[in-house]
Amino acid sequence: MSYDSLAGRTAVVTGAASGIGEAVAVLLAAEGARVALVARRAERLTAIAGKIRADGGQALAVAADVTDETSVADAAARIHAEYGTVDLVVNCAGVMLPHPVDARRADEWQRMLDTNVTGVLRMIGAFTGDLVSAAADGRTADIVNISSIAAHLSFPNYAVYGATKAAVTYLSEALRGEFGPRDVRVTNIEPGFVESELRTHISDADLSRQVEGMLDEVGALSAEELADLVAYATSRPHHVNLRQIVALPTRQV
Repeated sequence: MSYDSLAGRTAVVTGAASGIGEAVAVLLAAEGARVALVARRAERLTAIAGKIRADGGQALAVAADVTDETSVADAAARIHAEYGTVDLVVNCAGVMLPHPVDARRADEWQRMLDTNVTGVLRMIGAFTGDLVSAAADGRTADIVNISSIAAHLSFPNYAVYGATKAAVTYLSEALRGEFGPRDVRVTNIEPGFVESELRTHISDADLSRQVEGMLDEVGALSAEELADLVAYATSRPHHVNLRQIVALPTRQV
């Protein structure tokens, strides 16, 4: 499916070094958007941005850590210098570190909170002025947050991860009240099982086997299929906001 209305837009995509973020960045660029790819792995970002440019797209690799305020501010300054005003922010950066709560992995709790929740807030804060300005000029402006079905469905050993995604879903709903009256759309996407690097974050062998077993049973969506949802939602007429999207493999219930 072609999304011609994305041509000429300026997007920032976090978590763009792999998985959903990479797929979103590649697709938006293929549809004519200028895309700033944000993630920690500079070498990986450079390779992806180079491939996008080789395929005729516009891409800027920006190594940054969404858990660090200074890093985000520096990234925003570079993006503004290179691309000007941003009208599309896609928050894909995330980390999933499952353990039972009584394991008391406080360092992992903090890492998930800093990445999955505060990182989203930092990125939105860095580009709020851009989005509001773009909308005031009559342009389409979007925030897209990648949450998870875990925001609603509890899974043993995933309490903290699920809590961070529930926070993202609630945040998205609350932001619509702030940004909607100013014509900035907010879309929250809650995927089920998706082929991504999140599985590699699981250090516990038993939990890893459990996830693999579930994937074998119900399958998983591809990162490209999630990217297509982002492109579809953000290419609608600017007065149409697809506020909440849940995307699951058909066998996942």
